[in-house]
Amino acid sequence: MQVPEELHYTAEHEWVRSMGDNRHRLGITDYAQDQLGDVVFVELPAVGRELDTGDLVVEIESTKSVGEVYSPCPGVVTAVNEAVTKRPDLVNTSPYDDGWLIEINGAIDSATLLDASAYRSLTE
Repeated sequence: MQVPEELHYTAEHEWVRSMGDNRHRLGITDYAQDQLGDVVFVELPAVGRELDTGDLVVEIESTKSVGEVYSPCPGVVTAVNEAVTKRPDLVNTSPYDDGWLIEINGAIDSATLLDASAYRSLTE
């Protein structure tokens, strides 16, 4: 299972990559995509949508179940990865790169996130 050191994680199996200037890219972890199985559909929010911490922001359907992605901070959706709507399998094959889901502009309280070591402990 891949757990990149440079990312932060939530207990709900999402990863957060700081893009600078309070912009953050989100996706689901390698562990989460493995638990979901083959992803067949991704529903992304509209760019410009305002979010509160904990808002449901993305739904991911797989052959096994439906996964939900929640916002780790208040903010605004500034970008979505349209590629995953056309090729949902990117979430499985490249969860940390080509399979990213959204970008949010907002301030994240880093104390609410896990580092790679803490996330590994959660999933072992």
